[in-house]
Amino acid sequence: MSIGAKIKSYISFTKFRLSALVVVSALSGYLFARGHDSFQIFLLLVGGLLVTAASNGSNQIWEKDLDKLMKRTAGRPLPQNQMSLSEAYTVVIVCLVVGTFMLYQINLYSAILGLSAYISYVFLYTPLKRVTPWAVFVGAFPGAIPPMLGAVAATGKFDLVAGVLFFVQFIWQFPHFWAIAWVAFDDYKAGGFALLPSKLGKSKNSAFQIAIYSLILIPFSLLPWVLNWTGTVSLVIACVIGGLFFLQSYKLFMTCEDKDARTLMFASFIYLPIIQFLYVFDKIDAAIPK
Repeated sequence: MSIGAKIKSYISFTKFRLSALVVVSALSGYLFARGHDSFQIFLLLVGGLLVTAASNGSNQIWEKDLDKLMKRTAGRPLPQNQMSLSEAYTVVIVCLVVGTFMLYQINLYSAILGLSAYISYVFLYTPLKRVTPWAVFVGAFPGAIPPMLGAVAATGKFDLVAGVLFFVQFIWQFPHFWAIAWVAFDDYKAGGFALLPSKLGKSKNSAFQIAIYSLILIPFSLLPWVLNWTGTVSLVIACVIGGLFFLQSYKLFMTCEDKDARTLMFASFIYLPIIQFLYVFDKIDAAIPK
């Protein structure tokens, strides 16, 4: 295998693009909590990227036989024998150890959070995916850690700022992932996964729950404004984009069509960085707890 092909297989194995999106959330939390050290930012971004890569790689090791059954995952390195199992384990271990060490250089709590996200994602969420739809609830915890990790990296403590940022992303996880589960329903079914909230699958019941969580996301997104951490700009924009996001979920409820679920899925990818960096740019420094 050529060097280029090997690099491509590593990128696929670690889901590099997804990992990059995760560390963007961590960066937003760091900046919102008034972090400003450029070397800490480097450690946070690279360390977080490596730990997330280890999580994604471990997931692919765990599900290597199931990935062969689904069209969207059949081309991954392990099902295609582009990477040996021992090589996969080596990549995961190196990424996890180096990434955790880099987070530890920021502070102990950052390393604990990164390691906790890895353990809960790999050893709780991943095996539960074939057992119960409640796996989505379990997976929402490691999925919401990045902005909290960023805040803790900046402050060295677990405080209200870290908690609020965590819960905004926690609630966002549900309409985000359920939209993905709707779009990939047939593929997930082939792999033995049933991740939509209703046993009926792509139904009014599932769409209703997606819409409810999209609606709940609006007041949660306003918590930084309620706590006087951000200004009027974030109030207005958060209401507008939250309302548009909910309207798309309501449209899915009305139609139950895959195209509307796909639109909601892409909208969720856009919504999160907008809301998180809105907080950063509209923060009122004097009001944010030190």
